[in-house]
Amino acid sequence: MPDRPDIPLNALRTFEVAARQGSFTRAAIELRVTQAAVSHQIARLEGLLGIALFRRTAGGLVMTDEAQALFPVMERSLDDLARVLDRVTGAQPAEVLNIGVVTTFATGWLIPRMEAFRHAHPGITLRLSTHSNRVEIAREGLDVAIRFGSGRWPGIEAHHIFEAPMTPLCAPTLAVRGPSDLGRHPLLRSYRADEWPRWFVEAGEICPPLTGPVLDSSVGLAQLAAEGFGIALLPLPMFRSAIRSGRLTRPFATAVTLGSYWLTVPEDRRLPPAARTLLEWMRQEQP
Repeated sequence: MPDRPDIPLNALRTFEVAARQGSFTRAAIELRVTQAAVSHQIARLEGLLGIALFRRTAGGLVMTDEAQALFPVMERSLDDLARVLDRVTGAQPAEVLNIGVVTTFATGWLIPRMEAFRHAHPGITLRLSTHSNRVEIAREGLDVAIRFGSGRWPGIEAHHIFEAPMTPLCAPTLAVRGPSDLGRHPLLRSYRADEWPRWFVEAGEICPPLTGPVLDSSVGLAQLAAEGFGIALLPLPMFRSAIRSGRLTRPFATAVTLGSYWLTVPEDRRLPPAARTLLEWMRQEQP
């Protein structure tokens, strides 16, 4: 058996929270102590180990190489300890998952199903923070994040949830009978410039000049489309309820898959058990 260092568990737990939160301030909030207390515990741990664990930069708190090696081991060990303690004490396990969710997915899919998730998994509490597909998990104090895209982000481990085929949606009052009619209406666009051209290729048509408004939110695009200001190319699974209610209509069957939704976590972290449970549940639900 290797020698076990005489290091206080409280200092190690403080390090794990600070590393996960990416901030002494957020760590203090989670631990219900002062920021000075967090700084003291980290300084004490660094003194005992004889290494630096964090660097302060203009962009925030950054782990050193040594801290990056230590963090996943501490995270896994504390999770394992919590599960064993719950089992031996008979306590009902409770996990809080801080999750960043791209706004379209949050409003169009996850939030309407949160009550169903709560009933299926009462031991897990989801704390949502929305974003516009740009998110820094550690710096924002999140455990995981849901994003839309190819699944390839530097330094990120991505777990596929489901595809999101995109199709034109518009107000029912808009006269659109065929793809050739699209050139007579503003084509509302996201910041991803290739979406409409790729849909027109799928439809076998020539893409007209794109002059409509550009928004960084599918929710905003859907709002403009519903008010009759143009036609939006939107991820179909996120707007089924708007179609069922008659607020939006789908004039064409043609759809193009330009990306998927993914549950993401930094490569140097393990996917928390609660996140794995959420991932499996989302995959089982109908998109």
